[in-house]
Formats: sequence, C-alpha cells, structure tokens
Amino acid sequence: MSVDISEILAFLPCETPQGWVDAALDHPEEMLIDHANCEKKAAGTALNLMFRYVDKPDLLNRMSKLAREELRHFEQVMAIMKKRGIAYRHLSSARYANGLRAEARTSEPHKLIDILIIGALIEARSCERFSRIAPMLDAELGAFYNSLLKSESRHFKDYLTLAERYATEDIQPRIDLFKRKEQLLIETEDEIFRFHSGPLAA
Repeated sequence: MSVDISEILAFLPCETPQGWVDAALDHPEEMLIDHANCEKKAAGTALNLMFRYVDKPDLLNRMSKLAREELRHFEQVMAIMKKRGIAYRHLSSARYANGLRAEARTSEPHKLIDILIIGALIEARSCERFSRIAPMLDAELGAFYNSLLKSESRHFKDYLTLAERYATEDIQPRIDLFKRKEQLLIETEDEIFRFHSGPLAA
C-alpha cells in the first residue's frame, strides 16, 4: 500500500540530492548501521522529552508511543543486519542533528518548541529518504523501508502538532530558520556517508 508523503515533501526545504542516493547504494552496510543508530537516538530523544516535561500529558502520551515504535524499528533493522551478516559497530555521528540543535534556544518555553520543530524536520527527512531509496533496494529492504513511511510521517506530525500546541508565539519564523539550516546541511558535501549526511565529497 502506497503512503502519501506529499505533506512531508511540502514541509521539507529541498529534496535529498542524488549524490546522497548514490552514496547510500555504495555503502549498504553503513546505511543499515546508521539507520539503526538513528532509530535508537529517536527513541532516546522521545524518552528525554518525557523525563524533562512531566507536566504535559499530551507530550507524554505521544512520545511514549513514538519511543516504542522507534525501538521496534531498531529491532527490525538489527534483525535485517543479522540476516545479512552485518555486525553492529560504532559509527561516528553525522553533523546533521547537532547542526540543527546548534540553532536551538536554551530558555523555556522556547527550548521545547525548537526541539519539537527539529524533531519534525528529522522525522520528515527520514521519511523522504526512505521513499527515495526504497525503489532502488532489494525487495526485502525496499518493502521494509516502504513500511516505515506511515509511522515516520505520523511522527513528523506529532512533533509539529506539539510545537504548535505549546508555543506562545507564531512558530513559523522558527520553522523557516531551521528549514534554512536543514537545507544547508542536506546539500553540503560530507566526508563520510551517514543516513542524514549530505552528498559525499568527490
């Protein structure tokens, strides 16, 4: 069943460059290992929000469900890796998430709003990349990545809905700021391939 991600494509500031797609196909092990890392980090982010903002029931409920789903995805990626004889190993982080978080404000309630906007962008970009790469992968992995589109799309909406709910001001200027930063990170060449890297430098 196809999943409509038009809302995500409209939200993102740019498409993933073809150079990243080419690099992903050239680095299948690193793609799966870093994908597992991304799912684990996404679960950690959701849990951190639950511990930090205990006075927000809607956030607690949405993040609890999100964390469970991300950990399930982690387990699924690990199972695929085991089946393919790929050992889970340490990989350095991409500059993507830290690059976005460097723009976040540090005082509340602005800090929460920025973290939620960043979460929406990361989930949206993950969804877009699953969609881009899935048709070029083998049947098993392509089907798995397509199966993730629905949940990743929902996670994007959860983060954005929470940002709008808890904001005390119009959040569009902050969204626009993070979109500009996200586009720069996505389109600038990287020295190493990661799931959220830019295209590889020649």
